[in-house]
Amino acid sequence: MGVFKAAAVQMRSGTSPERNAADMERLVRDAAHQGATYVQTPEMTGALIRDKQAGAAAFTTEDKDVVVATARRLAKELGIFLHVGSTAILRADGKLANRAFLFSPDGALIAGYDKIHMFDVDLDNGESWRESASYEPGTEAVVTDIGGTRLGFAVCYDLRFPQLFRAEAMAGAEVLTVPAAFTRQTGEAHWHVLLRARAIENGAYVIAAAQGGLHEDGRETYGHSLIVDPWGRIVAEAAHDEPGVTVAEIDPAQSLAARRKIPNLKNARDFTVNAGTSEAPRFRGAAS
Repeated sequence: MGVFKAAAVQMRSGTSPERNAADMERLVRDAAHQGATYVQTPEMTGALIRDKQAGAAAFTTEDKDVVVATARRLAKELGIFLHVGSTAILRADGKLANRAFLFSPDGALIAGYDKIHMFDVDLDNGESWRESASYEPGTEAVVTDIGGTRLGFAVCYDLRFPQLFRAEAMAGAEVLTVPAAFTRQTGEAHWHVLLRARAIENGAYVIAAAQGGLHEDGRETYGHSLIVDPWGRIVAEAAHDEPGVTVAEIDPAQSLAARRKIPNLKNARDFTVNAGTSEAPRFRGAAS
């Protein structure tokens, strides 16, 4: 695809998947109107529902999900790569997955990704989250092709696990994605620095569409959707928590240029850790 325009769609998803799908459609159309040929929506595009019972009643299977159907239709109509950052999907075993979808310009599903790392934390302000109580974690990293550019998947809390992004970069990813619903507290502390770090460490673009503002279920998310270049520079930002579209030009050649300047992917070495115990864990510096 060469140089292309990418858009990060910032949302404030509520508890109704139908309303959220309509909001997504409006914003995706705006992004395409601005010339974006790759459009990413945030984590939990379909609904943010903190109550487990209410969520169970609202979420459904992939073939019946309104956000999935809307995204498939929009990708084909607008001729774009449309990446649903994630939405809650009822699996065949009755468990929920926090699942991303990427549709091609002909409406075909190119790839899916189930969030691997579950947000199980207790914050200083009293917020407590147990994502693993509702969702089954994924087990597979995913890298796929969008018109000749290699793209790697992640979702929100995955951002704090650099080994995932390194593995995807070693598998050829030039663009790394982090659709998210970061809390305001953690976003203010770490959002910008972590996204820039993942870009710098891997010589890759990072595109991160975010949820923002006060949601119907009472949570508050940080917003500030970002696009970061392979040198760690912020090339586009929604400097607020309001719904909207952030667009930037992506030049995959810049990833190669950054990796030539700082060839840390090539220079990585395997090593062991001497922790004063009888067992010495071995770590891989590079994927092979």
